[in-house]
Amino acid sequence: MSSASLAETLTRRSGSSFYYAFRLLPRPKRRAIYAVYAFCRTVDDCVDEADGEGEAGLRRWLEELGRCYEARPTTELGRELAAALARFPIPRRCFEDVVAGCRMDLQQTRYATYADLLVYCRRVASAVGLATIEIFGYTRPAVREYAVELGLALQLTNILRDVAGDAARGRLYLPLEDLEHFGVAEDVLLETARGKRPRSSAIDALLRFEAQRAREHFARAAERLPPVDRHRLLAAEVMGAVYRALLETLERRGFPLGVPKVTLSRPHKAWIALRTALRTYVA
Repeated sequence: MSSASLAETLTRRSGSSFYYAFRLLPRPKRRAIYAVYAFCRTVDDCVDEADGEGEAGLRRWLEELGRCYEARPTTELGRELAAALARFPIPRRCFEDVVAGCRMDLQQTRYATYADLLVYCRRVASAVGLATIEIFGYTRPAVREYAVELGLALQLTNILRDVAGDAARGRLYLPLEDLEHFGVAEDVLLETARGKRPRSSAIDALLRFEAQRAREHFARAAERLPPVDRHRLLAAEVMGAVYRALLETLERRGFPLGVPKVTLSRPHKAWIALRTALRTYVA
């Protein structure tokens, strides 16, 4: 077996910006973060990938999760997660919420209101944040609110970036009440995302509105981060900085709906990580 664990390999192969933030952690925390992220990513793949196992896969991994908490996992990834759980007090509810959020993708393709969408975002993103802060470490309860708000900001940014990819899967995460407010018909938005119709000013206004919501959650996360815990949460701050830069890039490019999706280069993400670390330790 190579020196890299299965969880690290899965995290690196995912191409996630999070991988670079995780590299800032000391080895024990880094291994635990890889295990948490890889588990959540594997569960997500059950509903997002063409060869995913769907509900059967969600049930299988939920059963493995139970065995991890009982220190008797049966898979390689489960063994890595169990090792993380033995070292860090991650609530089981965090992973159960992630599975519940992924199950929503099997059962629901539209969200009537922003409040409905927030339920989904809290499950698939904020729950991951609440799990990872137990590895990062913190001293103030307000950090849990920080994790929730940052998770919402990251997920809303993902939604804005992935409109076309989600449309290809038959999903639309932008709240239908917002489409109605801006006078955007659902079929028009989806056809535009698929490149079959030109952009309208109403769609532009809708996307700017959703971007402002993401910015508000970034701001709330910043307000809730206790200064005493800022150094402990450097990796989370790097994740937030990378996604804020992604949101700014989306806005600067006019929120493109087509493919390929907007990404940041590795050097850009490395620079953001360095800049965030310097700001954190100078503050």
